[in-house]
Amino acid sequence: MALQARLRAPSGCPWDREQTHDSLRTYLVEETYEVLDALDSGDARKFADELGDLLLQIVFHAQLAAEAREFDIADVIEQIYTKMVRRHPHVFGSVRVETSAQVLKNWEQLKAEERAESQDSEARARSASILDPVPRSLPALLEAHQLTRRSANVGFDWADVNGIFDKLAEETAELKQLLAAGDGRPEEVEEEIGDLLFVGVNLARFLGLDAEIALKKANRKFARRFRDMESKAAARGQALSSLSAGEQDALWNEVKGARVELRPGGSVIPKTRVSI
Repeated sequence: MALQARLRAPSGCPWDREQTHDSLRTYLVEETYEVLDALDSGDARKFADELGDLLLQIVFHAQLAAEAREFDIADVIEQIYTKMVRRHPHVFGSVRVETSAQVLKNWEQLKAEERAESQDSEARARSASILDPVPRSLPALLEAHQLTRRSANVGFDWADVNGIFDKLAEETAELKQLLAAGDGRPEEVEEEIGDLLFVGVNLARFLGLDAEIALKKANRKFARRFRDMESKAAARGQALSSLSAGEQDALWNEVKGARVELRPGGSVIPKTRVSI
């Protein structure tokens, strides 16, 4: 905090002195994703370094707020400390729980009570949903994860994973039917694709995974293999764009290391390029 105050002082850093809560928004998001990237890398030193960068954002915002006499870093720490004690009555109180599901259900109930206490009666009538705290500015996959996680915490969830697979098949069939008819408006197709993606996020969440992180990993895998394709083609004196669809599929299978299937009679059946 002393370091950041020094950077913000009249004789400090011109860039730091120009920053505001709004101007720092982008860095907060970027640093969060860099922490996740470092976590995936398995490099402990890199992970620690990126956590420090993220911590700097908290320190920076706290310093700006202190200068405006709104709050300081002590308030930030005190509020999260108090909140964690209050939301763990099974540790710091007399409430008994047996499973993590019970903990999450109690957590949502406590949060709802906190919101009710901080609102007047008119506001309470307008805002009574456990989904209200989910920011609408979240990336779509993360927003879907939070919405379904919160609803699941109060018991609104699938009985088992098979129900989600059935729903996935249902949404896929509806999209295929709409496309086959050929008369669907773009917004109708968009809605069906949205439904399909929403079920996919629900599936990941139900299995204890984060769809945003899973998709990030799939993106990296695709990019890595595609770059390998470009490199192999260039090493053979070819441009990837000059290859036929079949040649591109064969090259994809080569970099993927996949077993190539054979047609009856021995000819090759190239796997589709969209199979990652």
